[in-house]
Amino acid sequence: MHLLRSIPEDNAMTGNQYRDDDWLKNEVERLLEFYYPNCLDDVHGGYIAQFDEASGECYDPDSKHLVATARFVTNFAVADQLGGPEWCRPAAERGVDFLLDVHRDSEHGGFHWLLDGTGPVDSRRVCYGHAFVLLALSRAAEIGIGRAQSDLGSVSDLIDERFWEADYGLCASEYDREWTSADSYRGQNANMHTCEAMIAAYEATSDTRYLDRAMTIADSLTRDLTAETDGLIWEHYTADWEHDFEYNPDDPTHTFRPWGYQPGHQIEWAKLLAVLDRHADASWLVPRAEELFDAAIEYGWDDDRGGFYYSFDLDGEPLVTDKYSWEVAEAIGAAAVLADRTDRDRYLEWYDRFWDYAEEYMIAPGARNWYTKVTETNEPVPTTRGVAVEPGYHPIGACFEGIRSFS
Repeated sequence: MHLLRSIPEDNAMTGNQYRDDDWLKNEVERLLEFYYPNCLDDVHGGYIAQFDEASGECYDPDSKHLVATARFVTNFAVADQLGGPEWCRPAAERGVDFLLDVHRDSEHGGFHWLLDGTGPVDSRRVCYGHAFVLLALSRAAEIGIGRAQSDLGSVSDLIDERFWEADYGLCASEYDREWTSADSYRGQNANMHTCEAMIAAYEATSDTRYLDRAMTIADSLTRDLTAETDGLIWEHYTADWEHDFEYNPDDPTHTFRPWGYQPGHQIEWAKLLAVLDRHADASWLVPRAEELFDAAIEYGWDDDRGGFYYSFDLDGEPLVTDKYSWEVAEAIGAAAVLADRTDRDRYLEWYDRFWDYAEEYMIAPGARNWYTKVTETNEPVPTTRGVAVEPGYHPIGACFEGIRSFS
């Protein structure tokens, strides 16, 4: 594969700097400072997530997406764990309170998907969102936030009671507010993030039931189901967990359910399997992680211009050729953890290459927030002024895994 073209000298970094704790921690702080303190909503509580990526202008102070709230909590808790500014902990506590007091439905249980201010406007019970609540409470519990510690178990129990399908070793995707009607759709994305949340819950509590659940999901999705797809992870399934290759064929850029294989999810699973290898004694974890890492590179990486295509089709050809920053961030994390678990230099080389690409194309000058996406030729795509769900969560996670892997 071709090397990326060289970075201009004034922006050049070395691999040693990318692997330096202080540099990575500074990146986390800079990412948070793009949002903080303007992200604190003093009118409704919680956070504001809708900011223009170029100007920093707030274009919607009222929409509160469950995923955005949970990711803000996760970001501030991780930053506090890394010794970040003193405002990180109270910012995380604020989000925990908003999750438990406002997003949570006291009448029916579970969490509202979307609020306008403090009023629910979409009360579907979505597994994807509940997974991020569990992740947020786990990271907050890890830094000693009392409400997170006390409620983590009940949220895990809710996921187990409402979404878990023991016959398949995976979670259902969605219910209505009253939990009376289940969507027939099943998706890997919600399960991937449930696995991530279970790992975090285990790291926060040392309770092996969380590790066991994470391992079951990982085994079901990355080994059992991929036997039919040459080792690749498909996104969409029927109610009985059969591959659904006809789901959303006309919507390959859907925010949560796009058609096509996603290189970013192949490599994100590579990261999760390598993280699981830190905690579980299973010989298949690292080899399977390496296979998924290689698949993401083979089918998704643009050899000529760098970056990952968003998706590829059933024939392995690029489908959506825009490049999303979350994919590069997950690749950075995967390369870091695999370098730690394998001691193979190739993962350090890819780690540096991913960072080089992010430095040149994905990170906004000055503020150092990350663009959501760039074009195939690496031109930033203007902010889509809809409800935001990505307040720096993926790049902060990349820095976090770098620190954990190289420390």
